[in-house]
Amino acid sequence: MDSWVSLVTKLINVLKRLGGAAMVGMMVVTCVDVIFRGFNRPIFGAVEVVSFMATLVLACAMPLTEMENGHVGVDLFIRHLSPRGQAWFDAVTKLLSGSLFGLVCWQMWLYGNTVKETGEVSMSLQFPDYILIYIVSVAFGVLSLVILTECLINLRKAGAR
Repeated sequence: MDSWVSLVTKLINVLKRLGGAAMVGMMVVTCVDVIFRGFNRPIFGAVEVVSFMATLVLACAMPLTEMENGHVGVDLFIRHLSPRGQAWFDAVTKLLSGSLFGLVCWQMWLYGNTVKETGEVSMSLQFPDYILIYIVSVAFGVLSLVILTECLINLRKAGAR
């Protein structure tokens, strides 16, 4: 189990670095574009580049946020359960969530294949859309792995084997 958690953590760290680089890229492109606009020389495609990078930032942040329990959770009813009941409830919730995001990952990958086959590109820069779709799909896959790993940890807490 420890080696599995280590692998998932490494995947999260790769996405964290990619998302961080995209965030820095967004700031640089935006600042340079604003400066150049002052000289009436805006950067062609700056809006597209920033939107691509924002997509990467959001997708890459989701697995890390899940691992750190940064998402909003409502536990009005669950906190009245026993610790074992809470662990079971969390495990079932994580199993359903992990399955959902696994399905989203798979369908996004298939959508990326379709976009690649049709040759869809962005409006201004003619950047292939499928590349971003594949990256977001991988991020959802890692998110699914994080959630399912948490599910296994909760099952161990609940005493199930």
